[in-house]
Amino acid sequence: MNSADTPRVRRARRALLATAIGCALLTGCSSTVTGQAVRAGNAVPVDAPPLRENQLDGVLLSIEDINEIMGSDTMEVVGELDQMVDHSGDVSEPDCLGSMFGAEEPVYGDSGYTAVRDQVSREPDEDNAHWVEQTAVLYPSAARAQRFFDNAESDWGACGGTSIDISDGTDSYTWQIEDLAVTDLMLTQVTAQDDADGWECQHALSTVTNVVVEAWACSYGAGDEAAAIAARMVDNAVS
Repeated sequence: MNSADTPRVRRARRALLATAIGCALLTGCSSTVTGQAVRAGNAVPVDAPPLRENQLDGVLLSIEDINEIMGSDTMEVVGELDQMVDHSGDVSEPDCLGSMFGAEEPVYGDSGYTAVRDQVSREPDEDNAHWVEQTAVLYPSAARAQRFFDNAESDWGACGGTSIDISDGTDSYTWQIEDLAVTDLMLTQVTAQDDADGWECQHALSTVTNVVVEAWACSYGAGDEAAAIAARMVDNAVS
């Protein structure tokens, strides 16, 4: 288990880490959007130059930016990694692994990626109120990155409206996966943990040039924070 595996699942009102990243909440929920996603006119240019691996760390947001977006002032980085992980044995529906976890080898493994940077942050208290994961994945070409985005759209969409159990090795926790929303080349999806006092996460994914960015933002009554994080990651990739 890697260093970025830190608490997201709630047990008995306390933050204990289950093995996950996961989930997404869009306020008011959403329904699946069909058709081709198109960037807004004021979005970053689609002809941005490709990134190199030594630029990948710069795609991630600073902890100051994470605190600002999450409405906290005490979140800190608690885990970082530069390789994929595998939680497929911890979920009841492996086909929905990508809807519940980030930086997963079974999800990215056949996509042709060349490098990954992953970072988890949260408040240091055991009963932390916020949890964030941001992931940047490098591809040899923009076409490869776009292909992963398209596949994720299909996979996440198929998992919408279902529930999934996650095991931490001792206990099992049930999460509800809401419908997928697609807007301006941004995927967002909601997951909410059952019997956890409203603990929810928003999961967002986007792509620009030869990079795929993912963000998870969890809190009690999450909003569009993951989408905001992913949008800033896209900005960082082209700035």
